[in-house]
Amino acid sequence: MINVGIIGGSGYTAGELIRILMYHPNVNIDFVYSTTNAGKPLSVAHHDLMGDIEMNFTDVINPDINVVFLCLGHGKSISFLQENKFASHTKIIDLGNDFRLKKDAHFEGKDFIYGLPELNKAEIKKTNYIANPGCFATAIQLALLPLAKHNGLNNDVHINATTGSTGAGLSLSETSHFSWRNNNMSHYKAFEHQHLGEIGESLVQLQEDFESELLFIPNRGDFPRGIFATLYTLSDDSLEQLVVKYEDFYRNEPFVIVTTTNINMKQVVQTNKCIISLLKKGNRVLITSIIDNLTKGASGQAIQNMNLMFGLEETTGLHLKPSGF
Repeated sequence: MINVGIIGGSGYTAGELIRILMYHPNVNIDFVYSTTNAGKPLSVAHHDLMGDIEMNFTDVINPDINVVFLCLGHGKSISFLQENKFASHTKIIDLGNDFRLKKDAHFEGKDFIYGLPELNKAEIKKTNYIANPGCFATAIQLALLPLAKHNGLNNDVHINATTGSTGAGLSLSETSHFSWRNNNMSHYKAFEHQHLGEIGESLVQLQEDFESELLFIPNRGDFPRGIFATLYTLSDDSLEQLVVKYEDFYRNEPFVIVTTTNINMKQVVQTNKCIISLLKKGNRVLITSIIDNLTKGASGQAIQNMNLMFGLEETTGLHLKPSGF
């Protein structure tokens, strides 16, 4: 069994990790760390777990753990690892943004690999340290990687993507209160979202001369979870040619589905799937990419990475049913 520790255990991503890992056939949850809830049952923070798992939060780590998931706020993983030392064999999967960019990937003798399995699977299998991608970054990269693979990103890419309220984290702010968010919509960080850096680095990994602009408008949706992203750019390929390129790129990727039908977000909510729909109009290609921001965009992808790191089938524990209605 893989002994797992979770740091920052009271947040949304930690809750999603617990829900999936407690049914993972190869995992034992050793501890869930939270200084604010130490000694209290997990169900105090994650109400749906009542009756499913009898475990309390702790403020003590087991440094000899097999793998630790860091579910801390952005910028806090570095300080935690500086203050808390783990065994040399402990694998670390960071769900924050501290190590995602190449300039930040080296830390205290550890080289963090960018954990997008559809791009870096071979490296993920060999590393002990993973920087889990951002949720918007995951949806957008999966939409564009096949084009980059064929040097097909030679014009600006226009991106409009809407995320659920859980994407903002558990801490309340004016724009995450129910009375503000319900029946409302707004954009934020237009053209300068923090995920643009990691997206750009991945695209250059496949298309070295990529220098077009990613014109990204992120939106807040009035629903809890999911990302619905639409992207368009110019392409000389026919729809049939594009479908072949996308299907070929994702042929061995169990969680990515390519279609030319209309898609909706409920098809992926509560799953680790990404569904990509392609549409061609004149010389423009419209790419729709949908994921659950908490699963494929965070905790599910982190578990997919864990499976790969420990030599398991990457779908283990991740056969999850969408909400449907």
